[in-house]
Amino acid sequence: MPDTDPVRDVQRVARGDTHADLVVRGGRVYRPETRRFDDVAVAVVDDTVAALTEHPDRVIGPDTTVVEASEKAVVPGFVDAHTHLDLHQAFDYSYQYALRGGSTTLVTELASWGELADADAVDAMLDATADLPVSVHVTVPPGPCLDTFTSPLCTPDDLAATLDRERVVGVGEAAWIHAVGHESPLHSLYDAAHDRGLTVGSHAAGCRGDALAELATLVDDDHESISGRDHVERVENGIHSIARVGTIRDDAQALGDAYAEVGDADFSLSTDGTWPRDLVDGAMDTAVERAIEEGVDPVDALRMATLTPAKHFGLDGKGTLAPGADADILVLDSLDDVDVSTVVAGGEVVVDTHDLQVGPQPVDYPERAYDTTPRLPDDFLAVPAPADADDVRAIEHEGGLLTSETTVSPDVRDDELHADPDRGVLKAALYDRSPANRGGFVGFLTGVGLDRGAVATTITWETAGVLAVGTNDADMRTAADRLAELGGGWVVVDEDEVVTELPAPLYGFCTTRDVTETEQHIGAVEEALRGLGATADRPFLALQTLTFVGVPSLKLTVDGYADVKNKETVGLST
Repeated sequence: MPDTDPVRDVQRVARGDTHADLVVRGGRVYRPETRRFDDVAVAVVDDTVAALTEHPDRVIGPDTTVVEASEKAVVPGFVDAHTHLDLHQAFDYSYQYALRGGSTTLVTELASWGELADADAVDAMLDATADLPVSVHVTVPPGPCLDTFTSPLCTPDDLAATLDRERVVGVGEAAWIHAVGHESPLHSLYDAAHDRGLTVGSHAAGCRGDALAELATLVDDDHESISGRDHVERVENGIHSIARVGTIRDDAQALGDAYAEVGDADFSLSTDGTWPRDLVDGAMDTAVERAIEEGVDPVDALRMATLTPAKHFGLDGKGTLAPGADADILVLDSLDDVDVSTVVAGGEVVVDTHDLQVGPQPVDYPERAYDTTPRLPDDFLAVPAPADADDVRAIEHEGGLLTSETTVSPDVRDDELHADPDRGVLKAALYDRSPANRGGFVGFLTGVGLDRGAVATTITWETAGVLAVGTNDADMRTAADRLAELGGGWVVVDEDEVVTELPAPLYGFCTTRDVTETEQHIGAVEEALRGLGATADRPFLALQTLTFVGVPSLKLTVDGYADVKNKETVGLST
């Protein structure tokens, strides 16, 4: 019988005894191991790099696919070291745009789905991405076992059981306040990951000095550096520092500053999530381009997007074009602006001279992934007036993700507290939609600027909730009711009429539409919020991050306000 062993096929091609399935020739091939470009061709059999050869003609046969890369840069597929594929957009509808931006491998958090499905979220993402022509690796979401501000949804042992799944690379990010300065459920989960040789991520925004030193004994990487000094401090403490250029932040300048001080130092690049409107135009290609613009040598910027993250996460065969590696290959028309023209993923051409050769591949998600958005209880929005209604604790939106604590004097009618849009005071309600259904909390918000109407959304960071923010209870109720009918997403209401909506029925966090359609809907939501008087710099971001305790200082939880700095939950009374 003929020998059909794939390993033998690779060796035969390497020897020149048989023809390759695909050859990329004529370009200058980047070797991240030596940070050097060489005039060789890449020969591929099945989904594996068989050889880097100076004599491609000997492995080209009549059935060989030839990719002409004349004088262009040929580099390994990019590895996105930190992203969020469980927020905004179902990846089976959007993966092709990530490929077009050069991302052939992604390491994703599950901080959103995990709040509804805890350990099952891992299996859901692994199943949804198993057959896509892109490699998705998952970090186990630690959020469901946290007990800092609310009761946990599961135990660390429940989550640790998923660490043995194929394509799981470790534990995902948790805000450092959950792990430092006290005994935490996280510690046993971290130990379980390290026992398996896996990584532990962190969200260390604002963590410095002794706290950073303690954190360094617990975690392996962090992506929250917003200055060069932040990067250097992480390197000095032995934490792998991941720079980001994506929808939330562009921190390329910080990377450039750190690079000027300490050189490559094994930094990695990431997007930290690319939302639909940005994904249409690029992803990791933009991150590499921005790093180069900020002074990082191209050979180092490419290494930060290929071999370095692959090694950090133990992704054998990724981030390199060495013989035996996975056949993930990019052809760049221009290195200066990282213009990705052709993409080979797993040995198949998926982008050909900028044209996508693949499209959405919808998958069947588990039934429990839908119908996750309940109606608000009938009396939920009612807030009894306290004795001192002139001094009520509230969240003040400062910009971006940042909030602070303030006091307000809400309108008092019929012994209840109401929003007072004339003075910039909005009501902000959060109702739990996790399986535990821990109830909810109604507080107050300033700094967003609505002067009429309301908005409701289930896209709330690291919390599975129905968030309703508005100038009056009636519009808040209408928005939340419509949201329940849609199964999640965004609804904007004015005078009891729906102005616009964005359905996101997948766990209430993701749309199941093409990226270009989602992009239009997001634009419509933002336009509608502006039409209601929103003055926040990025209202779409400001609202969904009201629940995010990874940055200071007062946030919403289903049990009250999270006083982030003091690590406690507080109520309306000051």
